[in-house]
Amino acid sequence: MSGRLRGEFFMFARILIANRGEIACRVIDTARALGVETVAVYSDADANARHVALADHVVRLGPAPVAESYLRGDLIIQAALDTGAEAIHPGYGFLSENPDFVEAVDAAGLVFIGPSAEAIRAMGLKDAAKALMAEAGVPVVPGYQGADQTPEVLASEAEKIGYPVLIKAVAGGGGKGMRLVTGPQIFGENLDSAKAEARSAFGNDRVLIEKYIEHPRHIEVQVFGDGTDAVHLFERDCSLQRRHQKVIEEAPAPGMTEPVRKAMGDAAVKAARAIGYAGAGTVEFIVDGAGGPRPDGFWFMEMNTRLQVEHPVTEAITGVDLVAWQLRVAAGEAMPLGQDDLKINGHAFEARVYAEDVPAGFLPATGRIAHLSFPTSSRVDSGVQAGDEISPWYDPMIAKVTCHGPDRATALRHLAEALEDTQVAGTVTNLGFLQRLARHPRLVSGDVETGLIGEDLDALAAAPSADPGRVAYGALCAEGLDRAGPVAGFTLWAPLRQSVTVTVAGQDIAVGLTVCEGGWQADVEGAEIALRQRAGAFFADGRRMPKAHVDAGEVTLFGPDPLVIGLPDPVARAATQAGGDAVLAPMPGLIQEVAVAPGDVVSQGQRMVVLEAMKMEHVLRSPRSGVVAEVFAAAGGQVVAGAPLVTLEVET
Repeated sequence: MSGRLRGEFFMFARILIANRGEIACRVIDTARALGVETVAVYSDADANARHVALADHVVRLGPAPVAESYLRGDLIIQAALDTGAEAIHPGYGFLSENPDFVEAVDAAGLVFIGPSAEAIRAMGLKDAAKALMAEAGVPVVPGYQGADQTPEVLASEAEKIGYPVLIKAVAGGGGKGMRLVTGPQIFGENLDSAKAEARSAFGNDRVLIEKYIEHPRHIEVQVFGDGTDAVHLFERDCSLQRRHQKVIEEAPAPGMTEPVRKAMGDAAVKAARAIGYAGAGTVEFIVDGAGGPRPDGFWFMEMNTRLQVEHPVTEAITGVDLVAWQLRVAAGEAMPLGQDDLKINGHAFEARVYAEDVPAGFLPATGRIAHLSFPTSSRVDSGVQAGDEISPWYDPMIAKVTCHGPDRATALRHLAEALEDTQVAGTVTNLGFLQRLARHPRLVSGDVETGLIGEDLDALAAAPSADPGRVAYGALCAEGLDRAGPVAGFTLWAPLRQSVTVTVAGQDIAVGLTVCEGGWQADVEGAEIALRQRAGAFFADGRRMPKAHVDAGEVTLFGPDPLVIGLPDPVARAATQAGGDAVLAPMPGLIQEVAVAPGDVVSQGQRMVVLEAMKMEHVLRSPRSGVVAEVFAAAGGQVVAGAPLVTLEVET
């Protein structure tokens, strides 16, 4: 190594970050604070990305597809050697839990900033990991992890365990290859779907079956090891999930008692010690939420042998920089702190801001970020900046917003306020959904479990409110009249009037704007709204309007329940007129399956095409009952957003 002593310990002089987005930026920030130079790698889609702009050295990997760029371990290792990097930080996702990559890094004479290949393999397959944990004395959920993967055996084992059960891919994570099955009649369909998704995501379609806990909470423990010993940095509650993916996380877990915290922490440390773990890792437990946590009411689910997306909440309550610890231990230092040195300070929440269309079923979205602003009072981890394109090739995360407070109520209030102060224009986001969730009575009270979002999904995922006041103000902004200064005057004894039609959630709304004394009088489909400007702000019938951003004929109203208002696009309208007779691609993606053929008789809601996009499998269903006229899609083909995939015969 060519690194040198920094203070009282050895540190690398230069590291390569084998990742992108906010985690690459996060690692760069800590490396810079430690005086370590960084090498960023990028695909063609990320040539102008924020992590590229922040790094000291950059290397192009290849085209946008991950198989040709961020999953090319050989190119990444060569980039490290060519730039004089001594170590590789994997971030999370991509190659972070690939033991073959770790061995290749070691063989090249480089240091992998993370656990050994043996430790990753030990925890990489959920079935083997559960057997190992049971042997180490860690409680595990009842289930089947056998080698016999025939559908008949799996169905039989599900019957023995007792419904409901979870089908889970033995490889990977992030909710992919996971299905909840409530009865034997739908087991086969869900098994096929889980295996197909696992095969696509991980190249491994083996699954395990485990008992589904009726009132589950997802609580995980942050562990850190130096290969010899391990400590835990307390727990995080990650129960607020949709599609098995985390939405808002908090630390510590609400309702946690010291006896349960100690039991879970001890179990997590046992897990880390059992595999000689080095670096940051997370031991995930499923907890019976009925009646609150108890020492005998939690079971091992899996161990993530990497840094987690939600690590900032742990850093907030412990004051520990986990990335700094990763670098220090990888450079040869022993554990920076012992278990007794670690304390909990206050409470923290993290929310994940995504480019996604929540009312449309959380569909990942694309678009150019025309405006981006975050509250300065919160920690924000982001890999994007204004002007960036949200690419269809990668996860559509925009940012993670983390808020800390002396107690849970204060931290949650800070989070709700920070989400209302976050401004994103140019793409739809989940901000409105997150804002509602942050103020949900059950979250406020600490009554959280993994089913909370699903139980109240209609209210949480509702389209933004298109109340007349906001629509009137949006129309004013769309016409640029909000920037015209004070307005007053008459023409031929009649007030100045302007008519405009705007679109909200695909619906056209006619708005009339009439100049009046001190402002405008708006007519929104019969509702009269007084628009007035006072001290630099606009008010609709005395209610303050939020800040707005206008870009390319589209107005984004920020603040609570963000609303996008646009001028109708006749071309886009014409392209969707066949919606009742066609299945269109909602976003760019790869066709996984075509389940119908010309001449097939289909019913409304029937499965027609499976599209893989944004690392998720999306089932596209028939908009109505009818007969298939034409099929334009084929398995393995790439499609663009809006492309017709299947058409139905026109009804007569």
